[in-house]
Amino acid sequence: MKRLLAGLVTLAMVAAVAGYVLALPRPLPAAAFAGLSGDAERGGRLFHAGGCAGCHAAPGAEGEARLVLAGGREFATPFGRFLAPNISPDPAQGIGGWGLAEFGNALLRGVAPDGSHYYPAFPYTTYARMTLQDVADLKAYIDGLPASAVPSRPHVLGFPFSIRLGLGVWKRLYLDPSFVVEGPLSEAEARGRYLAEALAHCGECHTPRDALGGPDRGRWLAGGPNPSGEGRIPDITPARLRWSEGEIAAYLETGFTPEFDTAGGQMAEVVKSLALLPAGDRAAIAAYLKRVPSAP
Repeated sequence: MKRLLAGLVTLAMVAAVAGYVLALPRPLPAAAFAGLSGDAERGGRLFHAGGCAGCHAAPGAEGEARLVLAGGREFATPFGRFLAPNISPDPAQGIGGWGLAEFGNALLRGVAPDGSHYYPAFPYTTYARMTLQDVADLKAYIDGLPASAVPSRPHVLGFPFSIRLGLGVWKRLYLDPSFVVEGPLSEAEARGRYLAEALAHCGECHTPRDALGGPDRGRWLAGGPNPSGEGRIPDITPARLRWSEGEIAAYLETGFTPEFDTAGGQMAEVVKSLALLPAGDRAAIAAYLKRVPSAP
């Protein structure tokens, strides 16, 4: 019996150590960003494509005020309430003191400068597909925006979701930087794939999730329950979204559907950002959506 108990204790200790190792963050080395310099003008397009203001501008902000990334917007999910942080260039309350490597690891690996894991309410599972040059360009643009000294508010999460270390295991399962739509693509379709899958994070809302909150890549963009509990996010695969490419592009610019309805909820925020992109980018997203496989 003593040998059995000792063996069980040993196994438990080995399992605990293995779990801890699996849960550790895996940031990119600083050398990965060496020699990169950002282009702020190009970063502005990436900023709008990524919808940064839609999450990080203060609730109700309009016009130029949307460029003050003070945070504070709340997002209700089955796991708790997440509050967007201040990501303005303020060195104390925002990210003004971050270097490129710290900024890049937040976007690409979901790792904070202190080495802790970010929650995937921050869509790093999408941004993980960004190129390193785009990361540098985006940082150059954000560095030039107005600073805000408004402190970030903490998320409201219960146990066990309040334990960030477990996110390391979650990332092993779901942080996949490969593109979902594969095969030969035209130049416009490839551009649209990058915009939709690496920047605009369409899949974060429109792709159904499993019990652990991971995206079901086998039903990419097939819709599902709204995380806030109100209604459903629509299926936007070709089988269900019958709009033409021109109609899709027009909707992403104006928010008006071919049936004369208007975008609402978080999609209205998405349209505000995508409307600031060149027309060719919206057309590319429309072309990409026509190539997405329809889910069963």
